[in-house]
Formats: sequence, structure tokens, C-alpha cells
Amino acid sequence: MTDTKPKLFITRALPDDVEGRAKKDYDVNLQVEGTVLSTDEIINGSKGFDAILTSPADPLNAETIGRLYESIKIIATFSVGFEHVALDAASAKSIPVTNTPDVLTDATADIALLLMLGAMRRAVEGMELIRENKWNGWTPTQLMGTEMKSKRLGVLGMGRIGQATAHRARAFGMEIHYHNRSRLAPELEQGAVYHETAEGLLKVSDVLSVHCPLTPDTKKFINAERIATLPPGAVVVNTARGPVIDDDALIAALKSGHVAAAGLDVFDGEPKLNDGYRTLANTFLLPHLGSATIETRNAMGFMALDNLDAFFAGNTPPNRVN
Repeated sequence: MTDTKPKLFITRALPDDVEGRAKKDYDVNLQVEGTVLSTDEIINGSKGFDAILTSPADPLNAETIGRLYESIKIIATFSVGFEHVALDAASAKSIPVTNTPDVLTDATADIALLLMLGAMRRAVEGMELIRENKWNGWTPTQLMGTEMKSKRLGVLGMGRIGQATAHRARAFGMEIHYHNRSRLAPELEQGAVYHETAEGLLKVSDVLSVHCPLTPDTKKFINAERIATLPPGAVVVNTARGPVIDDDALIAALKSGHVAAAGLDVFDGEPKLNDGYRTLANTFLLPHLGSATIETRNAMGFMALDNLDAFFAGNTPPNRVN
């Protein structure tokens, strides 16, 4: 760092500890909690700044990056995913982009298990009985769900989060199956059954947990045709990216009963999710809470700042993605 602090424009309010560190090392523009900046406000507000720290909620597409002032030397995103930043446009302006990988594995895997349990044990229906004062007492057939024990968990995308989810699921007695772009080493598989194709995995997935990245090839990958190959009464869980699932196809399967329940933390077009999900009792829905722990969000912010610190110290940021 030089004696003159670099100027950092942050597009969203961040955890207190992260903002505290940023204020120590940077001349920083902070946002008030709840502030949502328009594209023009981001561009004009960052005039004269050296760096932007953005988030998936504030996408920087090619047009936006093209309009950024020449003072912007680096873009850091408060996220693992970086599809919301136009990397080619950033590279064309010689602007490095960084992300925050590997720090939200455990928190997201925890949410995946919460979604499984919530969906399989009909938690939403149970909570509504309590909150609406409609519970008339215990009965032998009330809200019978299904157990996780002995069910086949299909992990679509066996990266760090997929592996962490499988590790947790083993404790519930689940049988682990997976599909990945490449097969894992035996010590990472830990007895999981590898399927060369996603279609082969879906056929045996009593519970399907989606952990693949969003790419042109995976957009709406879980479509009507593939959903039809799931065992009748399967459960679908998604903590990856909303657009990986064809909403209309999943909603139709939930209505027909072919898919017994779904646990979803991410949605296509969020926060404006498909209204069809809201009316279904067999959906367990969360507002993108995968990384929402104090420990994880702090770690994400600190890693974003580590990337910026390295850059302004004249070094290559450790998590550069372009």
C-alpha cells in the first residue's frame, strides 16, 4: 500500500467487520443497508475511484463496464460466481476481476441439508399449522413425510460444495451418487457411485441436489425431459444457480406429484421468482441464504479485500478470474 489510500467504491452494504477493515485501508464509499444502486448510480458514483467492490445483486454487464471511468483499475466481486461481471469487457479495458472462492462451502452445504429436511419432512405445512393456529393435535397420519436414511442422493456437480453436502448426507444414512465433469479420486469419492452422464445420475436420484455452475450448457438443464427420468416421488434441491432449473417444468412435476417436493435457495430472475412456487405446499423456499452466516460473509469480504490489497501492492490478486 502507498501512503495515499486507494479509493474503493462498494456497491452494497457489507458486514460491519468487513466495512471496518475497508475503511482502515481505503478511501471508501459505503452504502446504507437496503440501498440498491442503479447502473447509472454505480457508474457516476464510482467516478474518480480506483476500484469497485460489487456483488451478484449489482451486475456489471459489457455495456456497464464499457461506460466505467478510466480511473477504475480493478473489480472485486463479493461472491464465488462471477457470471454477473462481463469478463471479456473487463479484459478489453485491462481491468482484472477477482472473486471469493472456497470460503462458503460449509455454509452452503448446511443449507442444502436444511432444504432436504424441510422438503422431505413437510416443514412448511407444519409451520403453517402452528402459525395459523390450525393444529388440532397429533394424529398417526398427520403430515407424513419421508426419511433421508437409505435414500439415494444424486449430487449434480461434485465440487467442494457437492462433496461437503455428500459428507453431511452420509451421516443421515444416505447412499451417495454423483455426476461430475471428471471422476474424482477414490479418496474424494469416499465410496460415492460415479455416473458418466447426468441422465444416468437422475435415474437413480431419490433426492437430487444441484451444485453445478451456471454456464450456457447448464442453463435450464433440469428440464421436463430430464425431470421425467427422476424416480417417482423424487425430491429436488438447488443451492447452485436458479437458471439451472426450468421453473415451469419443475412446477408441473410438483403439481403432478412426480416430484414430491423441492427445496430451493436460488431462483431464476431472483428476487422475482416464479409465482407458481409460492402456491405449492410441497416447496421449501429460502431467499438465497446459502452463504448467510456471519463467519462466511466476513470471510468473503476479507477475501475480496485481500484481492484488492494484493493488486494495490503491485502483486497479482490471488483470486483473479480473467
